[in-house]
Amino acid sequence: MSAVLIPREMIIRFAAGLTVLLMALSASAQEKQKSLDVQHVRPNFYVISGAGANIGVQVGTDGLVLVDAGAKEASAQVLAEIRKLSNQPIRYIIDTSVDADHVGGNEAISKAGETIFAGASGPGAGFVKAMTGGAASILAFETVLARMSAPTGKTAPYPADAWPTETFHDNPKTIYFNHEGIEALHQPAAHSDSDSFVLFRSSDVVMAGDILDATRFPVIDLEKGGSIQGEIDALNRLIDSAIAPIPFVFQEGGTYVIPGHGRIYDQADVVEYRDMIVIIRDVIEDMLKRGMTLDQIKAADPVLPYEKQYGAKSGPWTTNNFVEAVYKSLAAKK
Repeated sequence: MSAVLIPREMIIRFAAGLTVLLMALSASAQEKQKSLDVQHVRPNFYVISGAGANIGVQVGTDGLVLVDAGAKEASAQVLAEIRKLSNQPIRYIIDTSVDADHVGGNEAISKAGETIFAGASGPGAGFVKAMTGGAASILAFETVLARMSAPTGKTAPYPADAWPTETFHDNPKTIYFNHEGIEALHQPAAHSDSDSFVLFRSSDVVMAGDILDATRFPVIDLEKGGSIQGEIDALNRLIDSAIAPIPFVFQEGGTYVIPGHGRIYDQADVVEYRDMIVIIRDVIEDMLKRGMTLDQIKAADPVLPYEKQYGAKSGPWTTNNFVEAVYKSLAAKK
């Protein structure tokens, strides 16, 4: 069998085409690495999006306070963006829930920070340094620690270095940092039993966590203690904590409310979102009282007016998932 000779020009064209393809793939990969979006919402407050849940960053001379840490796989990108904002150490991470896209980055980001007790020698300082290993403190409601750790003899879903080092059960939990009062307020039985939202008083910013999700219907995690009424109660409290731009209602202003996912809201946006959830609850509750089954309720499409904006037919949280969660939450009360 004689050998097949390939013209030199064809080889050159093939090599050139392959080079262009590899360059395009490389550029695409680099673009993905640059996909985080950083918004400067107040003089000393930023929001990092695209790393899982939205991450709040308060900056100042005392150091940095983060609300949520994003997904584990995005930690390096998050840290790179934070270093562009300030060279001060990360002092606190405040977790708003136990979901992986909120707490997955806890370990790497806290280790990149430094506890406020790093150079302290007074009473209790040694204990705190031993507890944190000198890393930034991780603050959360007590059920977050319970769900991230595990009973004796069980395997924890997260490594110990990712667990909260400070927990609270009183409401609200307050700290004063960078000349600003910060309040973490636990919301029982909303998205789950581990939700908090975090209010920065001087900045007039609230990090709402997954109590508020601008990209979809709220996730009601029944297995983790969530409920539709708890979700509504949490939204009502969020509305009460925010200030509308009255009397100048036609200009931007008032409290910025940062959802767990999606665009920045103001108080009026939260009111509209709450009203939607109340309407859906009332409609499904009426169907339930009339003896309709879950399948019949799904077929009746009680969320139709809002489905285009918040619904999904596939993915981790679909419209049917939401309707089923509302149904089961209401049926459990009967």
